[in-house]
Parts: sequence; structure tokens; C-alpha cells
Amino acid sequence: MTKLQPSAAAALGEVLRDGITLAVGGFGLSGIPADLIEAVRDSGVRDLTVVSNNMGVDGKGLGVLIESGQVRKVIASYVGENKLFAEQYLAGWLEVEFTPQGTLAERLRAGGAGIPAFYTRTGVGTLVAEGKPHEVFDGETYVQERAIRADVALVHAHTADTDGNLIYRYTARNFNPVVATAGKVTVTEAEVIVEPGGLDPNHIVTPGVFVQRLVQAASRIKDIEQRTVRPAASRSAETVPA
Repeated sequence: MTKLQPSAAAALGEVLRDGITLAVGGFGLSGIPADLIEAVRDSGVRDLTVVSNNMGVDGKGLGVLIESGQVRKVIASYVGENKLFAEQYLAGWLEVEFTPQGTLAERLRAGGAGIPAFYTRTGVGTLVAEGKPHEVFDGETYVQERAIRADVALVHAHTADTDGNLIYRYTARNFNPVVATAGKVTVTEAEVIVEPGGLDPNHIVTPGVFVQRLVQAASRIKDIEQRTVRPAASRSAETVPA
């Protein structure tokens, strides 16, 4: 049976509800499931816990859920590009659980692998480790980190088949593979969708067993957080060696 849905709203309609945990792929604005994020916003669900490397920027990516006031808690490693996020956090409206980036990736991977917890040296002796169990292995102190298992995972892939097998493109791969495995229900948007058998098995990153629903991603301009270019006048003034 095909996993392909007619729209992002249809793909999420039966799984969204108030108070759930969403794990979202992407890194800043690279590889984010923009259509699915906007469908979450339009659904009106509230009190969400969002697990993602970061919360995008103001007005883009996961920033739209901050603007709409639908997020209660964020588990992330970096939030420095979103001014409204900082305002809500400092005002006490938004609960934040900061997690080192590698630890966050491993918490998601562990959730997808059925591993309830693991030990790491990262964060030992800092606020990150306060209140968590510690153990000593081979003379070194480690802190226990719990796995993350989300109610719904939102993923962006470059290419998929209708069985849900996924291939990612370049840096847009980032957190998407671990997020895809960490959801009880994983919903994927893909730029290119082919029939079963249309993908080289050697290139598949996420097997379709992890994906429950699939939707065609809309064609859109892929934003960059900070685009830096030289002014045209400075380029024309450059000298070219003979």
C-alpha cells in the first residue's frame, strides 16, 4: 500500500494533537520539512514539545511555530538565530532544555534503536549534567542521557519512493536520518518521489520501515540564514592578473 498522501495537512491530520512531542529534521534552514512545519502551524495544535537542532530564524522554519505561540518546550542544541525565541525564553513563556549537539543526535539515534539511555562524558561538570545519574568507567566520569522517542517525526528528504525509502542530498541530510527513526509516526516530505524499485538500494539512507506517511514537497526557494556577498562595486573594482 502506498504511503503517499495528497497534502501535508492530510498526512498530519490524524496524528497531531495538543501536547505531543515533535522531532523535526534540519539544521537551521537546511533540510527542514517546511511544508510539514507550516501544516503544523495551520492545524492550530498547541503546547508542543519540539526536538530539533535549533528553531530556525524569525518567521522561517520552526520560527513560525514560535511566532504562533504553539510551542511550550524546546529541546535543542542552538537557538542563536531566533530573536523571538530568546524573548519568549527570557520572559519565562518557553521552557528550554539545552543539549550538546552530538548528545542530541545520539539521543535521537538511541530512541530509534530502542536504547533507553546511554552514558557520555560530554557535559560532565556543567549545568547539562545536573540532576542526572553519573557513573565511572575506566576511571572517567560519565553522565547518563535518556533517549528521545517522539510522538511524531517530521523529515525532509530529496528523493523517496512510495514505500517510504529515503535519500538525502548533501548538507540537507544533517539531522533528518536520526529524526526519521525516532518517531512513533514519521511523516516525510520529499522533493522527488518515484515508484517502488526506482531507487538504488545502495543509496538508500532511511529504509521505508521507519516512514509511515509521505508527501510531495512543494517547489520553493531554499532560504539561507545569513547570505553574505560582496557588493557589485567591490567586485568590479578588482584587478585581474594579465
